[in-house]
Amino acid sequence: MISIERSRLVRMAVPARPSCAARVRRTVAAHLARWELSAILDDAVLATDELFANAVRHASTDPADTVGVVLECSGRELRVTLADPSPAPPRPRAATPLAESGRGLSLVAALADDWGTDPPEPGDAGKRVWFSLAVREPM
Repeated sequence: MISIERSRLVRMAVPARPSCAARVRRTVAAHLARWELSAILDDAVLATDELFANAVRHASTDPADTVGVVLECSGRELRVTLADPSPAPPRPRAATPLAESGRGLSLVAALADDWGTDPPEPGDAGKRVWFSLAVREPM
């Protein structure tokens, strides 16, 4: 995993494997704590975890695939973007009460102030899925 921090911008390339999810959660939590964003830390970590799990489950087809993770804080807003190699857009599903999966995007929508998708960076394949949270004072 590569991590570059410039002010309040972090870019990581993470192997698209379920075993890397805990490392992604820890890394996001560490950066948000360093940036004194404790009021939104839990929501940001959970939403990031859901998007990472979706990228690994639905977009990764090659063992060498990676998921790009970008954390950007403007002072008023935190934006987290995950890039994966699949061009297929995420599809929210209506999970049944007993279903063991299918709630990830609903959780992201409930936690985040906004979320959506963007095309990949020029020269890349796939898509970028992002969410934003307003920066709030610690409780």
